[in-house]
Amino acid sequence: MGKEECKTMLDALNKVTACYRHLVIALGSTSDSQNLREELKKTRKKAQELAVANRTKLTTLLKDKSISKDDRVEYERLWVLFSSSMELLEVDMKRSLELGQDFPLKVPTRHLIQTGMTGATTTVAARAMSVQNMKYDADANIDTADLKDLETEIVQVGQMREEMEMKVQVAPWAVEAKQEAGAELKSTVSVGNSSVGVISICEEEPKDGEEGESGIMKIFAGIIFAVVLLIAGILGYLVINLS
Repeated sequence: MGKEECKTMLDALNKVTACYRHLVIALGSTSDSQNLREELKKTRKKAQELAVANRTKLTTLLKDKSISKDDRVEYERLWVLFSSSMELLEVDMKRSLELGQDFPLKVPTRHLIQTGMTGATTTVAARAMSVQNMKYDADANIDTADLKDLETEIVQVGQMREEMEMKVQVAPWAVEAKQEAGAELKSTVSVGNSSVGVISICEEEPKDGEEGESGIMKIFAGIIFAVVLLIAGILGYLVINLS
């Protein structure tokens, strides 16, 4: 029961941090807005709440000396995944701070960048918050007022990661993965409702008909090339003899 609960909690954290990264990408683009700034704030708050819950649960389990060896191995693997998720969250929070400082909305110092992203980010934020519709109630100066809170929270996340390393000493290189690197990218199986989306990278094998058509085209191109060379040779021969 403990392992399944930890997996569920970690999956929820991964979903929110992935949504947060998606929102950070929109900062400074033509999709940037006051609503986006509020979505970023709520999403990172949610991520930090889930991070605290994950840390408390996993720390308690890993300090329990009565758990079996197999359970400890699994909890250590989940701990490494959790630490990686926290590292990504901290990186994205720092990126959000830099972009927020460079692209204030109320008193713009530079033009927003056309990155190719269009439309609102409400759906992504709603998924992160596990709600049907987002409600916006932030002040008009959230784009600058929230930066101070963000700076403080970045420090807190950094301190949290340091405390994690001191309380639970799990060497990442000593933890064995349960699947090959990149296996999740090749999988066509849905990863569940808690995921941001399903990524499927499958190498499609060419069909028999396509292989036949490709072979015919290559032969046809070779014939044309040979004819062109023959004509060029004949013209060159005539030019030399006539001159």
